[in-house]
Amino acid sequence: MTLPTLGLVGLGKIARDQHVPAISATGLFDLAAVVSPDGAAIDGVPTFRSQASMLAALPDLDAVALCTPPAVRHGLTVEALRAGCHVLIEKPPAATLSELHDLVEEAAAARRTLFTAWHSQFNPAVEETRRRLADATIRSVAITWKEDVRRWHPGQDWIFAAGGFGVFDPGINALSILTDILPAPVFVRSADLQVPANRDTPIAATLEMSAAPGSRIGRVTADFDFLQQGEQAWSIVIETADERLDLTHGGTRLLVDGVPVLAEPDTEYQRIYHHFHRLISDGASDVDARPLSLVADACMVGRWHRTHSFDW
Repeated sequence: MTLPTLGLVGLGKIARDQHVPAISATGLFDLAAVVSPDGAAIDGVPTFRSQASMLAALPDLDAVALCTPPAVRHGLTVEALRAGCHVLIEKPPAATLSELHDLVEEAAAARRTLFTAWHSQFNPAVEETRRRLADATIRSVAITWKEDVRRWHPGQDWIFAAGGFGVFDPGINALSILTDILPAPVFVRSADLQVPANRDTPIAATLEMSAAPGSRIGRVTADFDFLQQGEQAWSIVIETADERLDLTHGGTRLLVDGVPVLAEPDTEYQRIYHHFHRLISDGASDVDARPLSLVADACMVGRWHRTHSFDW
């Protein structure tokens, strides 16, 4: 059976660390080409300097996976869809909500699959947490998502440029989990955003959220920091009327009242490619705008504070 061909657009850290190994491990796609404007390459795989040149050289390409900064994803996705490709978009899927809404219409017009790959949602511990919260009375949810930008995004100035999301680039992973596990939507009520004097996007942020009245969901908070030293923190603590759930290590581990319930290896990107393959086979799309909406809302209702300059 012939595998669908895939072009990987963008060959930065996330592509090399996660996408390339997942494509190889799942064996569901034939990695036919990579696009790298700076000429970075993978042995044995043709490299192109632009997506347009790849699509021109490979007119029968079945799909692309976009691993570029978010500011350019809308144009690249439209280009790929109109060329007849199915598209997987690394998170966050677009720089703005209006761009994402447009991509839904483009995919429908092209009759191609569009998949917004919120990778943190694909952990078994997240699935188990969602199941446990389905009928629970949730008293509080506290997100703590703190990491060292110099370690995870060394020298990547795009992340602090307008459209780069700043601390919301990792923080949106937590919000993608939050929107996936809660049985009702929550809304940003207030936010404080700390922006370095020489940058455009937040380096730290705190959010206060709540659900609509009668939803059985209490206070929801989020604390994001891009200057975390020492141990990195990616956790969500949920207090219900019956138990405490600790979703830790980016959503890969779950403790219930302090007792480990799930501790799975990091296979979320393999699950993403399995899901993408199924969507293509079913002629379906999977687009989730909720995490991006929460970030947009935080920026609209939040208070902006200038803080110390940031340099690498």
